[in-house]
Amino acid sequence: MPQVRAYAAESKTSAVAPFSIERRQPRADDVVIEIDYCGICHTDIHFVHNDWGNTIYPVVPGHEIIGRVTAVGDAVKGFKPGDRVGVGCLVDSCRSCGSCEEGLEQYCEQGLTVTYNGTDRHDGTPTYGGYSERIVVSDRFVLRIPDALDPAAAAPLLCAGITTYSPLKHFGVGPGHRVGVVGMGGLGHMGVKFARALGADVTLFTRSASKMAEAKAHGAHNVVISTDPEQMSAAVASFDFILDTVPVAHDLNPYLAALKRDGTHIMVGMPEPIEPPVDGGALIFGRRKLAGSLIGGLPETQEMLDFCAGHGIVCDIEMLDIQNINEAYERMQRGDVRYRFVIDMATLKT
Repeated sequence: MPQVRAYAAESKTSAVAPFSIERRQPRADDVVIEIDYCGICHTDIHFVHNDWGNTIYPVVPGHEIIGRVTAVGDAVKGFKPGDRVGVGCLVDSCRSCGSCEEGLEQYCEQGLTVTYNGTDRHDGTPTYGGYSERIVVSDRFVLRIPDALDPAAAAPLLCAGITTYSPLKHFGVGPGHRVGVVGMGGLGHMGVKFARALGADVTLFTRSASKMAEAKAHGAHNVVISTDPEQMSAAVASFDFILDTVPVAHDLNPYLAALKRDGTHIMVGMPEPIEPPVDGGALIFGRRKLAGSLIGGLPETQEMLDFCAGHGIVCDIEMLDIQNINEAYERMQRGDVRYRFVIDMATLKT
């Protein structure tokens, strides 16, 4: 099996550092991709630090991957060497359950195979992510990157982009709707862009008045400072949808109160218990809904990329050399990035 240069964490206390991994020989349906860019997601940090208690070390993070096809298996018809392609958060699924048959592989009823920190369904080897020279992926889980998209700025679309696009599309956000977006980080700024492009009236909820100008530059019509009781009181019963991108526990009740009757609060950023508890009365007496959403399946992710190409949407990024990965992690934990880091993978070879 070919040896490939990568960056990995070997324990919860170690830095992310140079490491050598093995990539499989291509199967009949495989696409071999030389990686050009890889976005950095907060999930990468959680796995490196074993915050969720399920990290398999060594871990090679990275699930926002853009690269060029260098080879394909004998059965591959849709890709050829030289194509610009992407790989997101999943690299396999059972392919036969109801969810998979609907193109909703992220909800695979037998469990999806994630791009890193997972186990290959065929040979039991660990999956390693995009902090590496190349990756080998089944063609079903490879995405075509439109020529109109800047490839580096497109990388975070494969996680931050689809995470926010999918629920907006699923719940039918469009013209005539008022949408609130909670948080202005990597997910939030994409939520603002997508909701505006879908024709909604968009309001950003943020704790920081300093983000007002940025929010409006990204397409928000209004900004509500969530720490201001008067502004939050004025927002009561105003919104059809609220897209909540905050990645830590926070009080949902003021946002539920901001929904109209039959409004929906959609959570995409917090995979942990809700604290403080939700007031059931806010749901019952307004027939409001509290929902969640997980990335998107492959058809919808391709739809999202094509939508971005048609509307001139990419992620706001800061490029870095992979040698500065640990500094980038520290800055992300301080919130010191606007709004996603992307690694220039050519620096892996220097």
